[in-house]
Amino acid sequence: MTNRFKRPADHKESDFKVFHEIGKTLTSTLDLKEVLTKIMDKINELMHPRNWSLLLVDEGRRELYFEIVVGASSESLKNMRIQFGEGIVGWVAENREPIFLSDVSGDSRFNPRIDDLLGFTTHSILCAPMISKDRVLGVIELVNDGARGKFSTEDLQLLSTLADYAAIAIENAKYFQKIQELTITDDVTELNNSRFLYQALDREIKRSRRYRKQFCLIFIDLDYFKKVNDKYGHLAGSHLLREFGDVLRQTLRDVDIIARYGGDEFVIILPETTPNRGFKAAHRIREALNQHEFHPERSLTLKITASFGVSTYPEDAQSALDIIRAADQAMYRVKQSTRDGVKVAGKD
Repeated sequence: MTNRFKRPADHKESDFKVFHEIGKTLTSTLDLKEVLTKIMDKINELMHPRNWSLLLVDEGRRELYFEIVVGASSESLKNMRIQFGEGIVGWVAENREPIFLSDVSGDSRFNPRIDDLLGFTTHSILCAPMISKDRVLGVIELVNDGARGKFSTEDLQLLSTLADYAAIAIENAKYFQKIQELTITDDVTELNNSRFLYQALDREIKRSRRYRKQFCLIFIDLDYFKKVNDKYGHLAGSHLLREFGDVLRQTLRDVDIIARYGGDEFVIILPETTPNRGFKAAHRIREALNQHEFHPERSLTLKITASFGVSTYPEDAQSALDIIRAADQAMYRVKQSTRDGVKVAGKD
């Protein structure tokens, strides 16, 4: 880590122990929520600010959004965004430099937009960017002094050191989060993959067993999907699978778990769902699919159907593998007869 500040000649050795402790604390976890909580705890412990915020960067839009807000108007601030270059925070993000202003009224960089919206008055600001691997990840901003009195240049040095460690911790946590998502996410549809499905099924079985609840599982196999690949190519097939994933998301509840099982097979877990409701949910998907026109290429419009099988825990199976097998067998009965239909495990 490169520190943007030189060590003063009279710097206390105890300060470096504090910095070492900050580094150990902030890099002790790879969970992003825990990292942010630890940053919040350290800032409160070391600087005692009355009003402060941590903003993260939305790289796609070059905006900053409030991730942590402490103090006056905290709830209102959470819905606001700041453009790079806008106001003091935006200036810090744009120029990658910390700043300390004891009086903002005489500084042309200060933008009163948020003060005007919230009815708040900013007097002083202490602000530092969080930079890792030459990327601005966010900004930490302290407003209107702290419980100990007025901010100082020494406070700016401490905040900048905190921001350096915070940037490293956030970067590591985001990278770990991305790796975790890749291991449980299907890269074609961006749905959950089969690895995640089995983990989720094990959790749902334990939860249903504990609370004596039912849940349903739907096994879906697209009809004649191979013909799409053979006639239009695998790229068109991948686009169609992604579109089908969107149809599932739009048709199901937020609590339902959707996974691509493999190829053109999909599995859905419906928590706390009776067999009758599971059957109706499968029919809703079938109807949405029948009404949907797919556009895997700009000049290509396709219609496709699917075969559905529904099983229920604990009536049809007691294990993750067996409940999938029960739904798969019900689906296969549809494949052998009409296709484009729904059957329930153990029933004609």
